Amino acid sequence: MEKLFIIILVPAVIYLVYYLLNKTQKNSKAIRRVLSKEGKDILWKEVQYYQHLPDADKIEFEERCLHFLDQVTVEGVGVEVSLKDYMLVAASAIIPVFAFKKWEYANLTTVLLYPNTFNQDYQFEGNEDRRILGMVGEGSMNGQMILSKAALEAGFLNTKDGQNTAIHEFVHLLDKTDGEVDGLPEFLIDHTYTLAWLEMIRKEIFKIQEGKSDINPYGITNRAEFFAVVSEYFFENPDRLKSHHPELYKALSTIFKQDLSFA
Repeated sequence: MEKLFIIILVPAVIYLVYYLLNKTQKNSKAIRRVLSKEGKDILWKEVQYYQHLPDADKIEFEERCLHFLDQVTVEGVGVEVSLKDYMLVAASAIIPVFAFKKWEYANLTTVLLYPNTFNQDYQFEGNEDRRILGMVGEGSMNGQMILSKAALEAGFLNTKDGQNTAIHEFVHLLDKTDGEVDGLPEFLIDHTYTLAWLEMIRKEIFKIQEGKSDINPYGITNRAEFFAVVSEYFFENPDRLKSHHPELYKALSTIFKQDLSFA
């Protein structure tokens, strides 16, 4: 019995060591360069959220990007992952949780970067219908996120449209922490505020349907997508959100514990 246990245990240990070493090696170069001048320059140039932080918070943001990349593997599938990609993925992860100082993405092990759009079968080549820009994995893909590299970079290039695919997907991950992606993350939304939040969602969805809102129409899909869509808006263009949707801005500011408007 003891010999059988050893026979089973040894391959498992070897696999675990191989996995951890392999995981570390994949991100090692990026991790060493995150806090370098090159890494900081990318944040300065590409991430508006970082640009507006006080100096002390910038340092914390950089350190948390480093910690994220130390915990989560970023891999390219059919595409090379640049330092810019590493920085933008890490920034997307930290932005929604920056007010939660000890936050860990316990439900994420790997971020896969695809060249561009993909379909439900995770294919990014061929003639199949490919419209997906980002996805939080389920089932056999649980613990993984897939992002279009093109969409990742475009999300930070244009901040006026209030859309950012990577932030959208990380908000879905936050939503998923209570076991269900439903637009009501329990650790973010106090139970006493739930009914008010649901009523706000209902009203805003109605405005979108009536063509009386500048919120991305994809938000009418369901509560989870609405939450992710308006969170993109909140982090990408907070001044406009506050001007056009003051109640929604106030709610998201409370949920994420961040006041981002300079208006």
